[in-house]
Amino acid sequence: MKVLVIGSGGREHALVWILKSSPRVSAIFAAPGNGGTAALAQNLDIEPTDFPRLLEAVLSNNIDLVVVGPEGPLAAGIADEFKSRMIPVFGPSRVAAQLESSKSFARDLMEKYAIPCARGKSFTDYAAAKAYLAEQNLPVVVKADGLAAGKGVSVCSSWTEAETALANMMENKIFGEAGSKVIIEECLTGQEMSYLAFTDGKTFSAMPPACDYKRVFDGNQGPNTGGMGAYSPPPFFDRQMSALIDATIMGPMVCALASEGIDYRGVIYAGLMLTSEGPKVLEFNARFGDPETQVILPQLKSDLVDVIQAVVDGNLDKVSIEWQKKSCVTVVLASGGYPGDYKKGLPIRGLEYVDADVNLFHAGTKLVDGQLVTSGGRVMAVTACGNNFADARGQVYYNAIKIKFDGAHYRSDIALFKSQ
Repeated sequence: MKVLVIGSGGREHALVWILKSSPRVSAIFAAPGNGGTAALAQNLDIEPTDFPRLLEAVLSNNIDLVVVGPEGPLAAGIADEFKSRMIPVFGPSRVAAQLESSKSFARDLMEKYAIPCARGKSFTDYAAAKAYLAEQNLPVVVKADGLAAGKGVSVCSSWTEAETALANMMENKIFGEAGSKVIIEECLTGQEMSYLAFTDGKTFSAMPPACDYKRVFDGNQGPNTGGMGAYSPPPFFDRQMSALIDATIMGPMVCALASEGIDYRGVIYAGLMLTSEGPKVLEFNARFGDPETQVILPQLKSDLVDVIQAVVDGNLDKVSIEWQKKSCVTVVLASGGYPGDYKKGLPIRGLEYVDADVNLFHAGTKLVDGQLVTSGGRVMAVTACGNNFADARGQVYYNAIKIKFDGAHYRSDIALFKSQ
């Protein structure tokens, strides 16, 4: 098979890496890819939402399967576009992707089908939203309804903070149309966790769960980022918890979508809070997570192509998916200043000294005249698996220090548990 992976981040590099290992894959392409995918695939200089050029590339290269990484093209309907031309594509339709692209759509489904989530309400009128906000308890969560590159959620501990977040979204339009509708929710407390599953719209198969780190600095300090690292599976997770999440959240959501006549094929990602009342949904995403993918896929023993094919064909119940019993850790090397302003085009050195059993999943990198340079805020993720988390994180940090570029920054407390 010839496979095209759409996207340019660490998630997409991880997908290219594992798909490349399949004996069923003869050639792999990435659009647009990055400096890391260039070593494994043929990068195509096409943006993920440029559907006409992507379609042209699929046809001219005789591509057999398209795997969509980011949420943007899914929300814009890339799966519909390709399926209408009989091109197999892994990823939900535009309507199904509303599970991520519209938080109010997801909330309405959860309320209708009694899926546990935070109490809250949606608003399109600023005055009504402001009045409702004044009646809530602190801390409170203010969310932009649409896609906001992972930055549309504000957890507010003061009224000034909450009112500013609301005004920025609805009045100042800092997220454009994504903030035309907002959701105001209670702030859930507990252990946060990412729970992903493959689904063909009829059944689902869960992946090992993961926990990621959103704040830029150690100790969960500083502004939110796209994710500074992750580990999987969490030490606190067990079969009983898995069964509870499957029975109360993941299974009901797959059934809810089907009951609404929505054909959902791809990955469902549930961001969960394990509260004192049980697991509750913070948000749903319609694709693999980033950086969760970088710690989940290295645990996969089965051929991902077989899994994807079963999802696309609607035969997921006929596939047994096997996972390694390993502990996996990833740490993101970020540009100085991220998530604020940062420099690009900085030479990256030291990759040749990294141990062979450690994965470097590139995100913000590109090749310029044969030199690998930085091109984004999150530059790459250093990933390792071990028999326990102490071994895995030891490998990661031993190798992370070898990679050099001006202003390089990473958290030093990823997967650092009190028991270690």
